[in-house]
Amino acid sequence: MGAWYFRQGSPDAIQTAMKWDRANPEYYDALGNFMHLYSNGGNSNEIVELYQSATRLSPQDARYWADLGAGYDWAGRSDDALDAFQQARKLFPNSTEINWRLANFYVRAGKIPEALDSLRIVLLGDGTAGRRVFTLATNATPDGEAILDMLPPQAPVFFDYLNFRIEKGDIAGAEEVWARILKLNLSFELRDAFPYFDALIQHRELSQLTETWSALAERFPAQIRPRVSGSGLVTNGGFEFDVLNGGFDWRVAPVEGAVVSLDSIGAFEGARALRITFDGSRNIDYGHVFQYVPVEANTRYRFSSQMRVQGITTDSGPRLQVCDAYNFGHLFAATENLVGTSGWSEQHPEFTTSADTRLLLVRVVRPVSSKLDTRIGGTIWIDNVQLKAE
Repeated sequence: MGAWYFRQGSPDAIQTAMKWDRANPEYYDALGNFMHLYSNGGNSNEIVELYQSATRLSPQDARYWADLGAGYDWAGRSDDALDAFQQARKLFPNSTEINWRLANFYVRAGKIPEALDSLRIVLLGDGTAGRRVFTLATNATPDGEAILDMLPPQAPVFFDYLNFRIEKGDIAGAEEVWARILKLNLSFELRDAFPYFDALIQHRELSQLTETWSALAERFPAQIRPRVSGSGLVTNGGFEFDVLNGGFDWRVAPVEGAVVSLDSIGAFEGARALRITFDGSRNIDYGHVFQYVPVEANTRYRFSSQMRVQGITTDSGPRLQVCDAYNFGHLFAATENLVGTSGWSEQHPEFTTSADTRLLLVRVVRPVSSKLDTRIGGTIWIDNVQLKAE
């Protein structure tokens, strides 16, 4: 009968269940939780007594001790709350729930090292708890080193925290996390580092940007190949290797109306060339293949590439552009607008960077057409893209 009433789930039903079975600790704990959740003050002692009854009836159940700790805390009995929470953790030391509740208590009590110790256990036991742990930790203390010391030496945890710092706009904090990842020599995938790389671009941390790429090249030599002698500053300018879609390599953003691939037939030089096929369905404003290139200010550069086209329709064909990465309107160089069908041709414009230019964007573009027949179809091949200081 007690179990039947308990399943009804209301406070009155739980009280009736207690009358039928006064030795069941779950009933006392559940009623305490109800009253704790919905109480508007004035009955904290009654709530504590219910939790005390639960722990007295089942002294080895860590959950009841944690609830008692919360009851004591709400009643303003901090020392008793700490004893109850610690007893809960003693009974179930690796419980993420109990350590999370204990960490919150420690933060309210100003015991930050103890709170971080409990949060570390939460991170070890719950791979989805990162955001709430990082939020509590950063709100509790400005000591970034202490938070880094708290993190388990696991790459997923560190990259979750790195991305948390990025989302908060704290690029200095993100740099500290990245330095710790390298110091600990954690094992990770190359793509894990790309959000951090893009954050450095966004915040114009250009010196850190080149250092990060060098560190990644050292860590992933099979994926980030050294530039071929004489190829200049463009990474994978001959498209001999797979596109990494991040870092200082090429990036390809999918878009309807165009398909990008690496073509092994008919490359100008080497084994492959970049191929972009437009399906003729759209008057597409294209700029979806691009690469960031670090440069020096007030420096003369020579840009060159090989291109050929087949069946490019409309008056506006694809071309390559070099512009300031932070101001697309500041165009330094552009190759010829290619339409129709033509064989390989070299384009080699020269330009001088501005006093404030440190990062360029090399991209394949096709502006929209304003003519009657606006939908672009056909294919362009690109190979041997180079950028060299004169």
